[in-house]
Amino acid sequence: MSDIIDRANDQAQEELERNLAKAARFDQPSLTECIDCGEDIPERRQRLGGVTRCIDCQNNIEGRR
Repeated sequence: MSDIIDRANDQAQEELERNLAKAARFDQPSLTECIDCGEDIPERRQRLGGVTRCIDCQNNIEGRR
């Protein structure tokens, strides 16, 4: 029985690691202009770090609105 549980835990850990590797990183400098539309990125948003899009373009990418 423990073999099944161990394999399930290993699989869950691998999936978690894959998802974390794909996650956005906020430890890089932000851009001052959006890479999609060229509009200025507000300074407050730039302080997050690693920001490359304005709010509107990021919402479009994420399918929000």
